[in-house]
Amino acid sequence: MSHVTHSSSASYARSGFSNRMGWGQRPALLIIDVCRAYFTTNAPQSLLDNPEAVASADSMRRLLAVARSSGVPVLWTRMEFVRKDMSDAGLFWAKSKNLDVWRVGDGRGLERWVDGLEPLDGDGDGEEVVIVKKYASAFFGTTLASELQTLNIDTLVICGVSTSGCVRATVLDAMQHGFRPMVVGAACGDRTPEIQNANLFDLDAKYADVVSEEEAIEKMKTSGEQK
Repeated sequence: MSHVTHSSSASYARSGFSNRMGWGQRPALLIIDVCRAYFTTNAPQSLLDNPEAVASADSMRRLLAVARSSGVPVLWTRMEFVRKDMSDAGLFWAKSKNLDVWRVGDGRGLERWVDGLEPLDGDGDGEEVVIVKKYASAFFGTTLASELQTLNIDTLVICGVSTSGCVRATVLDAMQHGFRPMVVGAACGDRTPEIQNANLFDLDAKYADVVSEEEAIEKMKTSGEQK
């Protein structure tokens, strides 16, 4: 059952959209681009004017805790540009002049992880994969697909920011690579509720299953128990 409602829900269902993809056997948690740029007042990417986006960080923390305790693999993505003129951002830079917060040496510190949402670095508790990317999709020009194949993953529990940008692009590519995208709506954030809801509805209709935090937690726990 879909967790996203919209005035067009019935019309989409009659047209054959919004079917359930369903869970596979081996989930991983993918946390997309969670950094201070989105959760700092007056930062160009700030989502703090949207209370639902603010709350998404706590939802992500709960998902992360369950994944770690259940032995579900956790993967992270982050943006990074290294050229001073931002030429390694390509045409993305032509559209979004705020990308320079992820330029190495920028100095504002907005690229840093959010408190309580940091990858394990291998000191005692193992190491979590961090995918460095330059474009919206976590799959484009990265090793993400091969990392997931090595782990024998068939399902991605997806959360992060922003829903209309990097989350959406990653979800589409996940489906196209044969991984089942389970998008935790409460654990994704965007600038306004309208943008958030429209994108969750469209993702759920065509490319993913949008699921509740509770469902994602239950499935990750069950996966851990079956190992």
